[in-house]
Amino acid sequence: MKGIVFTEFLDLVEEKFGLEMVDKIISQSKLESEGVYTSIGTYSFSEMLQLVTNLSNNTGISTDDLLLVYAEHFFSVIESSYPGLLATYNDPIEMLASIENHIHIEVQKIYPDAELPTFIIEEKTENSLIMIYKSSRAMHHFGLGLMNKTFEHFNSSASIVLEKIKEDGTEVKFIVKKN
Repeated sequence: MKGIVFTEFLDLVEEKFGLEMVDKIISQSKLESEGVYTSIGTYSFSEMLQLVTNLSNNTGISTDDLLLVYAEHFFSVIESSYPGLLATYNDPIEMLASIENHIHIEVQKIYPDAELPTFIIEEKTENSLIMIYKSSRAMHHFGLGLMNKTFEHFNSSASIVLEKIKEDGTEVKFIVKKN
């Protein structure tokens, strides 16, 4: 997992819960990196899982809700760091439909060893989208948060229903209907 995901997560934890919480979740985790991350480094997903789990245990906030909030924070990083990517699109449905064949290709150019989830478009209309998310990491709530912020970015809204295809969350159907 790319280091920017870790550095931004710890920035969010510090912003929302304080530096003491950052220290606490790092010390409660068994991290090969010892909690030292660079945005361009690559780290084990198990480290992120430990950090999120420990934050959840310390705050009483579910890991799904934490991933949702984190994704919304991470979208602001995308907006400021890659404005040209977002400017390519005029509509949130078009942008979401292009995750696999455009956005992830651009991410791979910047981070060649990034391990990204797969998104398969099952159905697309002007105002709706059904897509399948597949990832061994089961971070579908991170994806949901990014989708929510995508609609907000375009001054639009949508209802997004998440249906687990596999109970462990490694395969999820997103049903998106633009309001």
